[in-house]
Amino acid sequence: MSSSSSTAPNGLRVDAGVIGLVGLGHLISHFSQLLLAPLFPWLKDAFSVSYAQLGFLMTLFFVVSCAMQAASGFLVDRYGPRNILFAGLALISLAAFGMAASTSYEMLAVCAVIAGAGNAVFHPVDFTLLNRKVSASRLGHAYSVHGLTGSLGWALAPALLVPLTLAYSWRVALVAAGALVVAVMAVLWICRDQLALPQRPRTQADPAAPAAQDGSFDFLRIPSVWMCFFFFLLYAVVLSVVQAFAPEAARQLHGVPVALAAACVTVYMVASAAGIALGGFLVADPQRCERIMAAGMGVAALIALAIGFADLPAMAVPALFGAMGFAAGLAGPSRDLIVKRSTPEHATGRVYGVVYAGLDIGQALAAPLFGGLLDRQQYQGVWLGLVIFQGLLIFSAVNVRKVRRTARVPAGT
Repeated sequence: MSSSSSTAPNGLRVDAGVIGLVGLGHLISHFSQLLLAPLFPWLKDAFSVSYAQLGFLMTLFFVVSCAMQAASGFLVDRYGPRNILFAGLALISLAAFGMAASTSYEMLAVCAVIAGAGNAVFHPVDFTLLNRKVSASRLGHAYSVHGLTGSLGWALAPALLVPLTLAYSWRVALVAAGALVVAVMAVLWICRDQLALPQRPRTQADPAAPAAQDGSFDFLRIPSVWMCFFFFLLYAVVLSVVQAFAPEAARQLHGVPVALAAACVTVYMVASAAGIALGGFLVADPQRCERIMAAGMGVAALIALAIGFADLPAMAVPALFGAMGFAAGLAGPSRDLIVKRSTPEHATGRVYGVVYAGLDIGQALAAPLFGGLLDRQQYQGVWLGLVIFQGLLIFSAVNVRKVRRTARVPAGT
């Protein structure tokens, strides 16, 4: 392994502590992405705005997160991940309380910007901590937990916000969200010693990993970094289509009842979480990560093709969403390991900041493209587009491996 990865093997208890704390922070990252979306029906009436205007708040969030994510990677490398993690959590809590107190659409927009800035820090922070502090033999499981906690964060946001809004008000719900973030900050502060980075050991570099350079921006000249960026952009498009557009397209194609169509995303995410858990065992050998990624997304693409073009009973659609989610989930830990193996020494935060910015860009691109297909009632087009992007995702994963091999620096140079 490269020295940008984990240090000498730790005990299970030490690794589990780090993995759990990092996962808790990642849960808040995904939770923050859905602070507003579940409350749109109430916010629309409260501020007399359209759904398009409310959707723009999400665009603001992800644009800011994208712009700040690369910068936060440099801050992580310079000041350490622990300090930047607490700064991100503080911004998210401030945004949640600010949203609760908002008296205008403009105030909500400012808070969305603050929340986006807070969300930007998590991937550079998380993967720097995991790669530096978790034993190499447990990295696959660490990535599994990381993915699982992110999915739990997405599930927790509507589960917390909507019932509190129905029982009290949307303002109370957002105050509760802010309190949750503060509670997580308190837990991480109490356990802050576990998030301190050790001195970097002098170990033999992984021959498959790119060589480190002295300049802060030299990592941008490594082709595999940009292949990973493109890979994550495609991954975000695929996930956004499944979460936002595929259920409605499937409902129209197969006559799925509205309630059952709404449950498709939940089924997908739960099955994906199960796949992520199993996927952590499959990447015990890092050399297999690209093949696992290609196989998982290949199966998911075949299922998507069946949903889009086969004659299916309505009740089969949620089950197929679950199968697609499980196959995609299997590829999750391999996805993160692909980036880890493309990361040069001493640039973990910077690389993850740039690469994971592709997630925000992909989510921003998916909305107008696939939303337009739905508006034109091109329901099979939504599924065909999903299959195309899944195929491109497989192609990019395989090419990351090829690019990394051709970019290998001979020993002694």
